[in-house]
Amino acid sequence: MRTLGRAPPDKDPAISTDAFFGRLTRIRNTVLPAAAREKLNTGRGLLGGFIVVHLVFLVFAASLSLRGEAFSDTFIYRNWAMAGFNEANLSGGPSPWVYPILALIPMAIAGVAGPEPFFFLWVLMTTVLNAWALLKLTNRGRDRHAIPAGWWWLVFTFLMGWLGFARVDGLTAPLVLVALAYGVGRPFVASVLLAIGTWVKVWPAAVMLALFAVVRNRVLVVLAGLATTAVVVALAAAVGSLPKLLNFLTQQGDRGMQLEATFTTPWLWLSVLNIGESRMYMNTDINSMQVDGPGTAVMSVLMQPLLILAALLVAGLTFWALHNGNQRNGGLSGGVDRTELLLAGALSLATAFVVFNKVGSPQFMVWLAPAVAVGLAHSWREWRVPAAMLIVIAIATYFIYPLFYDALSHNNPWMALVLTLRNVLLVVLFLWSVRRLYLLGRKAPAAAPALKES
Repeated sequence: MRTLGRAPPDKDPAISTDAFFGRLTRIRNTVLPAAAREKLNTGRGLLGGFIVVHLVFLVFAASLSLRGEAFSDTFIYRNWAMAGFNEANLSGGPSPWVYPILALIPMAIAGVAGPEPFFFLWVLMTTVLNAWALLKLTNRGRDRHAIPAGWWWLVFTFLMGWLGFARVDGLTAPLVLVALAYGVGRPFVASVLLAIGTWVKVWPAAVMLALFAVVRNRVLVVLAGLATTAVVVALAAAVGSLPKLLNFLTQQGDRGMQLEATFTTPWLWLSVLNIGESRMYMNTDINSMQVDGPGTAVMSVLMQPLLILAALLVAGLTFWALHNGNQRNGGLSGGVDRTELLLAGALSLATAFVVFNKVGSPQFMVWLAPAVAVGLAHSWREWRVPAAMLIVIAIATYFIYPLFYDALSHNNPWMALVLTLRNVLLVVLFLWSVRRLYLLGRKAPAAAPALKES
């Protein structure tokens, strides 16, 4: 029996959000009758939601493709594919080698039938990967405890809109979700998926670092990464692109502070208020809106080592949490919950990659969703706070891009305020995840049920 006046053992007594989420639950129960909630909380109900959400994007993509058009960054991807990824065939703009080499494979697949259906095929590929992620997350819809996490993933996907369907990031997010669902139970499979994701867009390396920190057999993680990289090197050699294999590490090294980046916020307001000759400008070489002003050049140089330092500190905290949590538990029941530690470490590192990044593109928000979705399936109560924050972040990001990006880039103070609030929430999310790591190391909470394998 629980002692009166005392928080549950897995609940942090310093911060209680029960009242807030209790009100949200009452609102939900008022809007949705019990019968509707029961139907939605099934595999069939989730499937219906998946079809509706993705049909919206597929129909829009088909309508544009029938007119021979694309959308957002897929215009650039299509140009690269039609040029055979040869810079000599391009008339300016960013190089295709700003991305790791495996990112070019889905672009080539989408362009296999020519330029007209490119956008539709791209969205279709993203839909297939999202379906795989949802099937894995919910054990093909059979795990009713994971169904709410699947709905959260769908809502987040819908709110992020084309940032998840017209960018390379939208292909890597479901891949990372599947890897996290395999997690500590199948570290080799998870590592292969994360290594593939890293060779598409670098950010899954952050999740791989978290996986390395928490698994028992770290050799498997290293071997999976090396084996995948060896295949990638062989592929690059086969197509004659070996000299360009690591170009993505240097192509964007001299770029400035991007408008939406967290650390750009002070200069954003200097530009809005017309102080200190700060200004916004378009870097046409990399198709990026940036901010220039006193100190931005120095800050731009400092961001890379700051990002590396933040990642190393979080990785070190994850190692400490595993070791200290096991010691405090006295070696009983396997010590700290490794799955929970993996998810907290993954979110901390992914958020660090966003917060301490001088790029800060709006599509980076999709990096944060996989750890939260799997976290909700693992322990809804523990992960509802970052889940709520990410929904607000997604809504704010949608207002920033695509709705009012033009206003933001022309010093609109209201949009600058929305961006500032979004960036503050990102910092809060980072602090929440780091604090979660610390709490896991300070004490070993009761282990939550492990995710089922499908």
